[in-house]
Amino acid sequence: MNQISSFTRSHEPDEEDFQAGQIDIDKLIAAARRQWRVVAICICVAVVLGVVYLLTAVPRYTASTSILIDRSNSEIAQQLSSFGGVLDDEASVLSQVELLKSEAIGLAAVDKLKLYDNAEFMASGQSVLNPVKDGIQAVLQTIGMSGGGADQILDPQERLRQSALGIVQDSLTVSRTGRSYVLEVSVTSTSPRLSASIVSALAEAYLNDKLDAKYDATRRAGTWLQERIEELRRQSLASDMAVQRFRAENGLVQADGKLVSDQQLAELNSALIVARADTARAQARYDRIQQIIASGQSDAMVTDALDSSVINTLREKYLDASKRESEIAKRLGSDHIQAIRLRQEMAEYQRLMFGELRRIAESYQSELQVSLSRERNITEGVARATDVSVVANETQVQLRELERTSETYKNLYQTFLTRYQEATQGQSFPITEARVISKAVPPSVPSSPRKALVLALSIVLGAAVGGGIGAFREFRDRYFRTGEQIRDVLGLEFLGSLPLITALATTRNDAVSASQIDFRRSITRQAVDHPLSSFAESLRAARLAIDVRVPKKAKIIGVISTLPSEGKSTVSVNMAQMLAQSGKTILIDADLRNPGATRSIAQHAEAGFLEVLLEGRSYSELVLKDDVTGLHFLPAVVRRRVTHSADLLSSAKMAELLQALSAEYEYVVLDLPPIGPVVDGRVVARRVDGFLVVVEWGRTARKVVRDTILSDPLVADKCLGAFLNKVDTERMKFYREYGSSEYYQGRYSSYYVDDKA
Repeated sequence: MNQISSFTRSHEPDEEDFQAGQIDIDKLIAAARRQWRVVAICICVAVVLGVVYLLTAVPRYTASTSILIDRSNSEIAQQLSSFGGVLDDEASVLSQVELLKSEAIGLAAVDKLKLYDNAEFMASGQSVLNPVKDGIQAVLQTIGMSGGGADQILDPQERLRQSALGIVQDSLTVSRTGRSYVLEVSVTSTSPRLSASIVSALAEAYLNDKLDAKYDATRRAGTWLQERIEELRRQSLASDMAVQRFRAENGLVQADGKLVSDQQLAELNSALIVARADTARAQARYDRIQQIIASGQSDAMVTDALDSSVINTLREKYLDASKRESEIAKRLGSDHIQAIRLRQEMAEYQRLMFGELRRIAESYQSELQVSLSRERNITEGVARATDVSVVANETQVQLRELERTSETYKNLYQTFLTRYQEATQGQSFPITEARVISKAVPPSVPSSPRKALVLALSIVLGAAVGGGIGAFREFRDRYFRTGEQIRDVLGLEFLGSLPLITALATTRNDAVSASQIDFRRSITRQAVDHPLSSFAESLRAARLAIDVRVPKKAKIIGVISTLPSEGKSTVSVNMAQMLAQSGKTILIDADLRNPGATRSIAQHAEAGFLEVLLEGRSYSELVLKDDVTGLHFLPAVVRRRVTHSADLLSSAKMAELLQALSAEYEYVVLDLPPIGPVVDGRVVARRVDGFLVVVEWGRTARKVVRDTILSDPLVADKCLGAFLNKVDTERMKFYREYGSSEYYQGRYSSYYVDDKA
């Protein structure tokens, strides 16, 4: 808990740095522990209100029915007539939801059940504000300022119907079950039977409305279609007659749906293609046989040559002679008479074969001439037919326009005639796409108020309100609670927590002489009476900080606070007593405006610090001594207001006094005024070696302490550390954080003994 080194923030990563971006669970738990009473009170209040509501609320019953928008019925209707619509998209289903909520369905149910004559039902729609509303409306109608012009002309019966309709619509709930085609219809009222009756009436009115709407739609469609059919029939006949007259006038004869000229042109084009193919084939055959004849190749043949018996016979003879010539040449030599004769026969056979080929070539030439002549004739016929077709096509532009018009009217006529038949069938088959799949039954238990839900919501809302109030209180808690806040906000070393001690007056049994200090309050002797307490340990930590931070032999220490009543004087007295155990110490009550130390321990002093500064008296004759602790005390006896206290503390006399005391004492402790309201403590800053800051726990705002100390750099630089005074140890545990000195307060307490030694 106690620290002796000056506060410096390390730049090395630690656990806090790693958790900077995370939620501090310890702080949340600590805040919950601090504010649990507020949350508990809010929950209790909310539960009480919930119970009162449950005891006073009128039970209400909800009856429901399910309506299926059935596709199967639509399919049956379509088998007979495709005029019926089919609900395929979400918008259609939602439209049915709005239809169920409509005024037409509601009024049908109201009229069927005569709800406007049902006193119980009409009373369920009344509220405590209705009389006021009716009175205001009556006054406005009297002076002519009411805007309800439509309501003013309604008779009483119609007003009752409208009022009943409003109650039904307010209690009606229509919802779609998931993504299905099922609609859930629910009505809530004070009577279970009445709720079931209203729901059933609404479902029946909805089905009847759909049947009536379908019948009316088909009837209107049939009437309109009948008028359009007669008009389209006349237009279709007129357009067909126009087509026939145009054909007759322009000679556009057709066969099988096509013009004769177009058919002739198509046939000639086909014949021309065939003729050109025949010509190309004949030309290829003739060129090939001429090539064979010119080359003299006896082995090269054409198809007709292979089919010729003459050529085949001559070729057999040629091959036989060639075989025998080869054999004789091998046995008797190529110059033998028989070999020569055989070669002559072979030459004759070859001549005869080429002669036959020339005859075939002449026939090929004749066929080529015939093909060329036929191609020319057909080409001329195509040219003539094309000219005729071009002229016909120019005329056919108008003909096709007339034909399209005629076909359009014919199709429209057929379509409307079919629709008319469908509309007529639709009137004969009143099938609706919806049906009731679960009938409404009177509920056995009320739907509201739900006791468990109300109590649960009361607890949740109470916890939420309590949590909000607790969070607001936490947010508004701007005071110092832990030593970590001292380090973070002020940048000072945290010297320790001084627990709250009840200042009960206790008179000592032994007599006290007038020259001694009158220590009569136990709170001013806490460090002496309880040397092993946490209070004394914190003062020892401060003494160690003074010795380390102020290396001088004689140390001038000022004890300051930001605001009055923070316990500065008590800390000054106890701190001086602690220092007196280590070295010669004098305590000066330098708070000339409110000398609290003097009132606490030297109420019977006649003169002191003020006389030294104003009258030049020697401090040695005015100093009071405590034989028990060895502490010397220079009181401040203020008989009237000192208006120039700051000037006295900054005067040369003050400097001389401190110099003289430094030569005699090791520790000079100044109990200075709070630096927030007055400047007395600041003017002494250049003459002291260090300041000890006293901050009241849970009472002094962090901002005022920070702004007050940091506004004077000289005071801030000489601050040796700060105490948290008047700490409530029981509440302190609610502000502890894991790893902090407060967290281990329970383990520290084994080293402390708060009983009097």
